[in-house]
Amino acid sequence: MKIQNAFRLGLFGGLGVLVAILIGAVVGSLGTILTYIGAALFLALGLDPLVTWLEKKGVRRPAAILIVLAGVLGIFAGLVLAIIPVIVDQIRTLVEQIPPLIESIEDDSLIKDIKQNFPWLEVDALLAGISEDVTNPEFLRNVGAGVLQAGIGILSGIASALIVIILVIYFTASLGSLKRGIYQLVPASKRVRFIDIAEQISDSVGRYVVGQVTLAVVNGVLSFVVLTFIMRVEYSALFAFIAFIGSLIPLVGTISASVVITLGVLLFDGTPTVFWVAGYYLVYMQIEAYVLTPRIMTRAVQVPGVVVVIAALAGGTLLGILGALVAIPVAASIQLIVKQVVVPRQNEL
Repeated sequence: MKIQNAFRLGLFGGLGVLVAILIGAVVGSLGTILTYIGAALFLALGLDPLVTWLEKKGVRRPAAILIVLAGVLGIFAGLVLAIIPVIVDQIRTLVEQIPPLIESIEDDSLIKDIKQNFPWLEVDALLAGISEDVTNPEFLRNVGAGVLQAGIGILSGIASALIVIILVIYFTASLGSLKRGIYQLVPASKRVRFIDIAEQISDSVGRYVVGQVTLAVVNGVLSFVVLTFIMRVEYSALFAFIAFIGSLIPLVGTISASVVITLGVLLFDGTPTVFWVAGYYLVYMQIEAYVLTPRIMTRAVQVPGVVVVIAALAGGTLLGILGALVAIPVAASIQLIVKQVVVPRQNEL
């Protein structure tokens, strides 16, 4: 009898391990889809405070949802339209430079200039190596595969953005019914408490998204004004868009965007403009860190600074940019649950 019970225990234990492995494989296979759903739900919770505000002003919820979604999509469409002329201009400039480059190669003037300006460089050996690589069939196959992979990546990014936008529209329109469906799964004796905490978490996430977008808008608008009208930087609209996108990422987004913009200004405008731009972003980052962020984000989520840093680093390591975005509201939610559930329960013991 003991052997039989041990056999049954081992059998059920093995089946449990197999089921766990199967569930892990399914979750891994659906990782991309789950990421889309998480990002869309996160954005929908961020748009919900705007919809609620319009409802308080007397606008019906369907109309409020349409107004908010149209406004958000209109803003991003305007930003994209601001980038397209820059890309077209760069492509045209590149195409115009191809014929003179070919002529300089044919008459050996380009090689002579390189030898004159860089006498320490072994130009002949370098050209021989490049010629050997270019004529290698393996090199051509690698280049073709790289171009194809880049094209697939661009199309995949566009498709992912469209999927997230569609999910955001759906979640924003049906957020109330989704919440009610989840609340009905909770036992009636604990439903009121669960609803109270869930609504606080939802409001916290929404306020965080609004606060982060506000910081991004401030950075983008100030960057456009300063770079366009004060420093007369070329492609200021593109740099302002980079500043806006970068500021959406907590902690490292603003500094990363500032570095990219500074390098871009160095490439297109050179000195001394790049020094003025670098100085401006150094000053702005101090203002954002010590003035704007405390004033805006303290009203959104009240999380200690060390927890913000740890949460953003952990979320970024696990889920990349999406993890860094959702890490702070998740940390705020955990903190809320600990304060209102765990601590009172411990005090009762």
